[in-house]
Amino acid sequence: MIKLLAFCLAGAFVSSSALAQEKTLNLYSSRHYQTDEALYTGFTRKTGIRIHRIEAPEDALIERLRNEGAASPADVLVTVDAGRLWRAEQAGLFQAVRSAELERRIPAHLRHPDGLWFGFSTRARVIVFNKVAVKPGEIRSYEDLAAPKWKRKVCMRSSSSIYNLSLGAALVAHLGEPKTEDWARGVAANFARSPKGGDTDQIRAVAAGECALTIANTYYYARLARSQKPDERDAVAKTGVVWPNQDARGTHINISGAGVLKHAPHRSEAIRFLEYLASDEAQRYFADGNNEYPAVATTKTDNPALAALGTFKPDTLNVSTLGRNQPAAQKVYDRAGWR
Repeated sequence: MIKLLAFCLAGAFVSSSALAQEKTLNLYSSRHYQTDEALYTGFTRKTGIRIHRIEAPEDALIERLRNEGAASPADVLVTVDAGRLWRAEQAGLFQAVRSAELERRIPAHLRHPDGLWFGFSTRARVIVFNKVAVKPGEIRSYEDLAAPKWKRKVCMRSSSSIYNLSLGAALVAHLGEPKTEDWARGVAANFARSPKGGDTDQIRAVAAGECALTIANTYYYARLARSQKPDERDAVAKTGVVWPNQDARGTHINISGAGVLKHAPHRSEAIRFLEYLASDEAQRYFADGNNEYPAVATTKTDNPALAALGTFKPDTLNVSTLGRNQPAAQKVYDRAGWR
């Protein structure tokens, strides 16, 4: 399948000789949001640098980059979740970048310590509850999801979901493997059904009363809140959101991020693109277009769904830890019987 993908996309980039007269950036992206078009056009408008891009699932892009090696035309890899950035990092695909602008704009906990990649937007993993089944203040932390009182009341997606792997990785960092396994075992004992579906499916199940609690990324919840479909807005009306662990370490967050590739033929243009993603204009696109939180905290946005969720204390664990701890998190989930 990877070879077929490579064959089909082989002509996606114009030859280097044809582009000799213009500034160019070659982008590989696993983000699939239509609103990202504004990012690309905004960058070209400001810099005159044209973007040629390939969009595909992250595993396919990583494999493609491995196969291309030093001959790769790609300058930048953009993907979602620190765990996926870690996988690309482990494959040796990134080169270190030192940029005073990026270091000034992007908080240290949202970027790789050695500058291999940077987070440009965040999403929080929150607890979503059914307003009829759960009273305000009845649940306050991720750890509370394992309490016996919630037996047969919790819906979850698979433990192999990278979002749950990153949450588990954060818990391993904070609690250690034994306590994280105890937590995972308790959550699995509380399942109302076998894990299935994505975050939106979990929110719908809670709204329908199939279960009382779940966890989901904020941008899925905000997307439903801004939907033109009455049934999706109704799902939000029937549910509420808890910001977990506000009295301690804060709510788990993850990122969408990017890095300059090891063999980037247009390194300076690639760095300019990363710096553009940290600009006020691009940061507003992430928030207003795709319901993500800006990595640059001072960014002013006009997203009513995010505003309605209010403010929260985020976990400031460096997100590079999330990828590093994911293998341990998967083993914990497997031992706990959370499939």
